Amino acid sequence: MTRADADRRRRRAVLRALAACGAGPMIAAVAPGLNAAAAKVPGAPDDSRSSGRATPRACPPVDWPAWSRFKVACLSDDGRIVDHSMPDLRTVSEGQAYALTFAVIANDRATFDKVLDWTVNNLAQGDLTAHLPAWLWGRQDDGRWAVLDSNPASDADMWIAYALGEAGRLWNVRRYTALGALVARRIVSEETDFIPGLGRTLLPAPAGFHPARDLWRLNPSYVPMQVVRRLAGLFPDSGWAQLITSSLKQITLSAPPLGFAPEWAMYRAGRGFEIDPETKGEGSYNAIRVYLWAGMLAQDSDDFHALTHTFGGMLKYVAAHGAPPERVDTRDGTAKQNGGAGFSAALVPLLQSVGDTALARAQADRARSLDAQSPSGYYGSVLSLFGLGWHEARFRFAADGTLQVPWEAVCATR
Repeated sequence: MTRADADRRRRRAVLRALAACGAGPMIAAVAPGLNAAAAKVPGAPDDSRSSGRATPRACPPVDWPAWSRFKVACLSDDGRIVDHSMPDLRTVSEGQAYALTFAVIANDRATFDKVLDWTVNNLAQGDLTAHLPAWLWGRQDDGRWAVLDSNPASDADMWIAYALGEAGRLWNVRRYTALGALVARRIVSEETDFIPGLGRTLLPAPAGFHPARDLWRLNPSYVPMQVVRRLAGLFPDSGWAQLITSSLKQITLSAPPLGFAPEWAMYRAGRGFEIDPETKGEGSYNAIRVYLWAGMLAQDSDDFHALTHTFGGMLKYVAAHGAPPERVDTRDGTAKQNGGAGFSAALVPLLQSVGDTALARAQADRARSLDAQSPSGYYGSVLSLFGLGWHEARFRFAADGTLQVPWEAVCATR
């Protein structure tokens, strides 16, 4: 099959799904030859001259050495992010989502398309308009490569929708924007629930996180507020505006009074947040992202002001010990060994944003030093790309969650 044939099949699939969702205005944005001027995708650039794969702006990819090293270490030739630390050489949908986001930040359209195509073909049954991606793919015991767990992961899905929306805007590709709108809408339809006391709330996945009629298991690291708000603003008909209040509550109310974010939290109707019996209040590899997302919020945003005093326990710990803990009991503040390079990188934006610039620089230096001694694997590298990339001003998030990249202004003048 030629690339043109593949593109035509993809557009037909998008059209069918858009029609099924009642998204008439988006159809003209995806289908070439229709009146795009009369039917604009919400949030898409008004460019009636382009259709299908628009020509990207004449601007080369950003020189971002850390992103280049990550691609060499973790990106396969066919477009999947490989976790080499696991025996099944797995790929998780979260890794694909982050790679899409980094590709947008780096103005790396070729990598974006490669990662997107692999994600669609291997995690979404060939059609992201009809299926949310499975969260886990890898090598089976018999040596075959396949989906290992078909349950989607909502944090990955929302970053995919975000990356598609921002790619559509920055690269002027309406197909990306329309696809992002569909993914955003499907997340609300399949991965949320109305929880008494919280409202419409993002669940970690469609299945497995509502163990009793009055009980839900939630993950505060799954709701970066800049992404929640951007999806609500970029796709106003998707239902994401309903998730803003509940997402902020997940972050602020699930954290015990000592100021550490937990891995997981239980929410019981009529009683509120409780300690998760499986992780027993521990904060570790999931929770480290809560501080990362909070630190990268725009300082003039309501969300940043709401979260500024939420994580005092972690900030004090880093100041006292010179590094964030790999594992901490959020109930009493007792901690085990220091976290690695990615953990330090993840704390840099929050330390910088609250004004502790010296400690932010120290954590950035620690992250680079540790990584030079022993390069991080997939997850540590992701944390560093976010944390240190933000520290190097390679990107910012506006108060409404819009992705701000320096290359946008440069390319716009060419």
